[in-house]
Amino acid sequence: MIHLNIGSNLESKFGNRFKNISTAIDLLINSKLKINKISNFYETPSYPNKKKPKFLNIAIEISFLKSPADLMRKIFFIEKKMGRIRIFKNEPRICDIDIIDFNKEVIKTKNIILPHPKAHIRNFVLYPLKEICPDWSHPVNNKKIGVLIKNLPLKTRNEITKLK
Repeated sequence: MIHLNIGSNLESKFGNRFKNISTAIDLLINSKLKINKISNFYETPSYPNKKKPKFLNIAIEISFLKSPADLMRKIFFIEKKMGRIRIFKNEPRICDIDIIDFNKEVIKTKNIILPHPKAHIRNFVLYPLKEICPDWSHPVNNKKIGVLIKNLPLKTRNEITKLK
């Protein structure tokens, strides 16, 4: 299974944060990806500067028959089409799409690191992912998602809100 995380904390020509994520999903579908599952929206403070706009994130499970590199190219194309400009790390953004897990593959190259190197410590990745794949385990440390969530600091566990 392939899991992606989609986030947004800025408005755009497409609309608000919710609309940005919906547009990203539509663009993924239009690029020949099959969406199998979609989590609810989750809201978290911006990191590392909590004074920036809050983030919305979702997890999705997809089917994709090509390589991780092919998926990355599609993701970068979609982010660019939506207006994402990469200048500074952790800056506010219209659209952020991360590959969290690509069929349990472990890859470390200049351009691709799988699974996502910080997935196991990010509340906005773990909570939505647990919703759509409660038995998921990390491909490198083999820890179940419930254990990873319990290992998060209490403050981090309390800084996330599931929206309906």
